[in-house]
Amino acid sequence: MPELFKESFKKYKSKCPPPDFSEVINFGSKSSIQIEGVKNGKIVNPVHLCGLQPVSQWKISEIENNPGMIHVVNPFTDVGHRYWVCRALSSYTQRPESKLSLDGIGDLQEDEDWWELCTRDAFRAKHLQPGLRWATMGYHHNWNTKIYSEEERDAFPGDLAALSQCIANAVGYSDFCAEAAIVNFYHKNSALAGHTDHSERNLEAPLLSFSFGCSAVFLIGGKTLETKPTAMFLHSGDLVIMAGESRLCYHSVPKILPTSENLSEEVPCCSPCKDCCCILDADLFTKCSDNEFWEPFKKYIEKSRINLNVRQVLYPGETRLISET
Repeated sequence: MPELFKESFKKYKSKCPPPDFSEVINFGSKSSIQIEGVKNGKIVNPVHLCGLQPVSQWKISEIENNPGMIHVVNPFTDVGHRYWVCRALSSYTQRPESKLSLDGIGDLQEDEDWWELCTRDAFRAKHLQPGLRWATMGYHHNWNTKIYSEEERDAFPGDLAALSQCIANAVGYSDFCAEAAIVNFYHKNSALAGHTDHSERNLEAPLLSFSFGCSAVFLIGGKTLETKPTAMFLHSGDLVIMAGESRLCYHSVPKILPTSENLSEEVPCCSPCKDCCCILDADLFTKCSDNEFWEPFKKYIEKSRINLNVRQVLYPGETRLISET
């Protein structure tokens, strides 16, 4: 039986001839299922606290061929969009809480700040900026064993946990708890081969995936490589939720494309409300409206894509992984 997933991956990854995108779903330009309010459960934190628009304004689509696969067209406010880009680049790359793909290879010393160097030292930025491929937080993903451990666990960012909980609650997963995250940094020629995410102890909880910057073609198939995948565009600010049957399906990113968003538009000066100050980095949120402050972040995402994916590792009520010894 042909491996239809791999055939689709090669089709969209091709440079010569360039791929035909006529079968790729573009949710930003077609009608989608509107989900008003909350499916099940109750939103614990009002979504505006996390830089999100009201849930009633979200444009939500559920993929018919992939039950449990939900796509949301950019649910963020303008300032919220900027805030999460800034957090991903300047905060979620901070060590020792985060582990980076650059660790241990000598390009970045232990006391050096990757983003600070990229914005201050143009010579080193030429190598360091494209050199960073991923950062991990909370339970750190082990790229060799694919097994989490208590020994490789750091505190999870509070604002990202709150954002994830708001979104999970809004689509019916009221007991979601963010415990692990991978920030992937894609560049012009980057791709992510077909794979499944099955390292978490709790595979019933959804996986949340945020896209910022350059657009991408995303493929999601079935439980085997024999299933032909659905192809869709992911644009800056878009959210994908993989739950239910789709949680263990093969998926990939074969192609990075120029962003379809106008990232240079000004946004109104905005400070977080009193309640926000307990959740977000209030100083950073305020700075995001300043175009001079925003400029290096904008330049990065005009040429690169950030994928921030969040997982729950444990079952509700558990506080740590159970040792098998």
